[in-house]
Amino acid sequence: MSFWALTIKIIFLSQTTTGILGNFSLLYYYIVHYGKGTIKATELILMHLMAANALTILSAGVPHTIAAFGLKHFLNDFGCRLLLYIQRVGRSVSIGTTCLLSVFQAMTISHTQFCCKDLKVKASKYIGFSVALLWIFYTLINFIYFVYLFLKRNDKNTTRKRDFEYCSIAGRDEISDSFYAALGVFPEICFSLLMAWSSGSMIVILYTHKKRVQHILSTHGSRRTSPESRAIQNILVLVFIFLAFYTLSSILQGSIALLYNHSWWLVNITRLTALCFPSFAPLVLMNHYCRLPRLSFVRVRNINH
Repeated sequence: MSFWALTIKIIFLSQTTTGILGNFSLLYYYIVHYGKGTIKATELILMHLMAANALTILSAGVPHTIAAFGLKHFLNDFGCRLLLYIQRVGRSVSIGTTCLLSVFQAMTISHTQFCCKDLKVKASKYIGFSVALLWIFYTLINFIYFVYLFLKRNDKNTTRKRDFEYCSIAGRDEISDSFYAALGVFPEICFSLLMAWSSGSMIVILYTHKKRVQHILSTHGSRRTSPESRAIQNILVLVFIFLAFYTLSSILQGSIALLYNHSWWLVNITRLTALCFPSFAPLVLMNHYCRLPRLSFVRVRNINH
């Protein structure tokens, strides 16, 4: 076994383990708070984001890790298509919820500049509906695509098979590619542009606000940031990480699609890059929410004493 092959195995295993533990831990945290009725609109979006990331890790990270350790083509044609269907739903919902999170946060911190002062309250009422719409839309779109490819699997006009190492499929043609590009890829590009715009707006608003209160902070001798500012900064970091890895992953996937003979390195780096955001996003959020158990412990200890 070569050194680089062992390195790829370790990275796949590390990404998958981190993604499963991180996403399911935060998902459990949000579900517990949702059951208590104390979850906020932002946390509701994050809960669905973690669920979408968990689907991506389970349907992409786990099979790629198993294949990296030597077990090849362990799924039949139906299992392979079903796994790709789950991957696409998870990826698409992850993009949509990240965009929704960025836009909602931008509206929250800038709602005083608009005519309606209760814009934040009105937007919060539609968060659950918007997230549900994302799940329904991408579940149906990818299901139609899944059924079409399954029916076309024995068509003579289809292109060559796609090998994912853990399985392989055939059934792609120009019609299916155009359909997926129109209803799958195009909305993702729009979401990415909307994310970039809302993130830029938040940066401008935060910078302007910092300039306005800078003299107050210097007068009182305090440089601590508020919990709200830290939460916004965490969301900005989350969105920037998503945009960086999504852009890099799209470029690499485009290179694989254009190149007839692509190297082993290019394929594995593309797969690793696609798993970076679902794996590392919980670590960004834990930086904020890990304070809660410690604060609760201190409060309980003070009560006991």
